[in-house]
Amino acid sequence: MAEKKKKTYVAADTEVKSSQPRKEAKPVGNAGPKRVIAVICWIIALALEVCALMVFLGKLDLQFMPQLYQLIAFLALDLIFVIIGAQFWKKANHIDPISEANKTKFWLWNNMGVIACAFCFFPFVILVLANKDADKKTKTVAIVAALVCLAIGGLSSYDWNPVSEEQKAAAIDVLGDSTTVYWTTFGKVYHTHDDCPHLNQSETLTYGTVEQAIANNRVRLCKTCAKQDNLSGLALED
Repeated sequence: MAEKKKKTYVAADTEVKSSQPRKEAKPVGNAGPKRVIAVICWIIALALEVCALMVFLGKLDLQFMPQLYQLIAFLALDLIFVIIGAQFWKKANHIDPISEANKTKFWLWNNMGVIACAFCFFPFVILVLANKDADKKTKTVAIVAALVCLAIGGLSSYDWNPVSEEQKAAAIDVLGDSTTVYWTTFGKVYHTHDDCPHLNQSETLTYGTVEQAIANNRVRLCKTCAKQDNLSGLALED
């Protein structure tokens, strides 16, 4: 079986020939700096939440715009930093995934962005609701805006395609760390064959190692390619 696999795949440094334009995947990089950036973004988001609350309570006034605009502006900036932080965190988790032995820890770690999002908006909503002296219109707008940001931030921060340490190790073990795989710009899986029928309509193919594919959020192998290579023990497309 091992001999068959070696004949099937293309080495990572093999020249690729096809009518489809190709681009080589970027180096994987390190997860550490990305996690640091994520945490910094979330800290900034928390500071913006505090600013929004201070505007609501009348303790901060930028003067050059109405109070409601200030509230919406701070909440919007809060949302932007929450989402940016979550994207860096998810990228780091695909480079250096955590074990799925503990399912709860696995979910919490992969969705730290969702947790950060909750901290960046939910306390604001609670404190605004608890305030009985605020103008009704301002209070309503503040709550609705915060809840909308909470929903958008939560959905954007959730990792819909997580990868585990075991899943990544199995892919590298079965395919090898020098095997060339392919994926498309908007595809969700990687392929071991550049002539896979699912790639026929794609204008551009990106190629690289399995590790690079997983780092680019392609964590599952195409079922057609798996069947063609008679592979098992890998995460396949749904």
